[in-house]
Amino acid sequence: MSRQHASMPGVEQFDEYFHKNPAPKSLSKHQALTREFVQFHLESSPNRRIALVTSGGTTVPLENQTVRFIDNFSAGTRGATSAEYFLEAGYAVIFLHRQFSLLPYSRHYSHSTNCFLDFMEEHDGDDERVVVRKEYQEKMRRVLHQYQLAKKNRLLLLLPFTTVTDYLFQLRSLAVSMQPLGERALFYLAAAVSDFFIPRERMEEHKIQSREDHAGGQGAGASRQLVINLDPVPKFLSTLVHSWAPKGSMIVSFKLETDPALLVAKAEQALKRYQHDLVIGNLLTTRKWEVVFITRNGGERWLRVPKARRSKSISGVEELVGKAERKHEAQHVDLEGGTVTEGMEIESLIIPELAIMHTDMIENGK
Repeated sequence: MSRQHASMPGVEQFDEYFHKNPAPKSLSKHQALTREFVQFHLESSPNRRIALVTSGGTTVPLENQTVRFIDNFSAGTRGATSAEYFLEAGYAVIFLHRQFSLLPYSRHYSHSTNCFLDFMEEHDGDDERVVVRKEYQEKMRRVLHQYQLAKKNRLLLLLPFTTVTDYLFQLRSLAVSMQPLGERALFYLAAAVSDFFIPRERMEEHKIQSREDHAGGQGAGASRQLVINLDPVPKFLSTLVHSWAPKGSMIVSFKLETDPALLVAKAEQALKRYQHDLVIGNLLTTRKWEVVFITRNGGERWLRVPKARRSKSISGVEELVGKAERKHEAQHVDLEGGTVTEGMEIESLIIPELAIMHTDMIENGK
């Protein structure tokens, strides 16, 4: 499929959105960093592929001087984990992440059930050193080695965002900056993007007060309801496909559902509507153990972690594994894998499959 970069449906809508909402202060800096990152790899490794991985949730501020905001549950686990496997597969990675969400490599410790200090102890000697506890040294050494390798070879660029508007400005800017990569660019849109927002002209300037305080009177200090009218965030995926992204690049989105009966159909609808390359569908309760690849040729391909290697999940429901599968002829991929963490991460199946698909697209055309 060839992509037209002329005026497409949605472009005018985004022009208005970007005109009415302020760009993040970091936009020009991040744009310069991305252009330099892309140019470095074009010159040093002409065949290097670069994946833009988006990760974490997006906030919706309720006030211009933000005290309160709407958020979602995403901590950035999928994005941070996937970034590591992209690096392992030979990609350079631009990691566009929600500020303070999980990061590649440090994710193993930053949101651990243990306090980070539990991984360390005072050295048993007179030199007053602090050392990693013996039982954690092997794993921490592996993580540290992978991180240092990525850092030494300038393979990982970390760029934060906070609000949904920040995210959209950054995504457009980064996609345009990746134009010189052409078909070697891959977009892995794992961020949980808010569907609704408050336009700037309707947003309160100062903190919304929780009580109406009038001088005297029967209603003094009475609590009041907070009613918020939200507008839909413009759907960016079609514009990314047809206007922002490099021609020939691979674009992957995610579809999260809670109802097994809806997952495959909703993923197919998204692929048809936005005309990109792949939708990865996952259920909220089984997302750590299985995903489905929905492609434009009508394929439904399930990737599942073998039961014996599934990680523990507080929110997971094992009885729902396989319940979203709609077609009897659906393909399955049950492979061994995983590197850094105990058990097996579903991303260790997802990323190698994507790399194969990306290679096929480059060699045979879309």
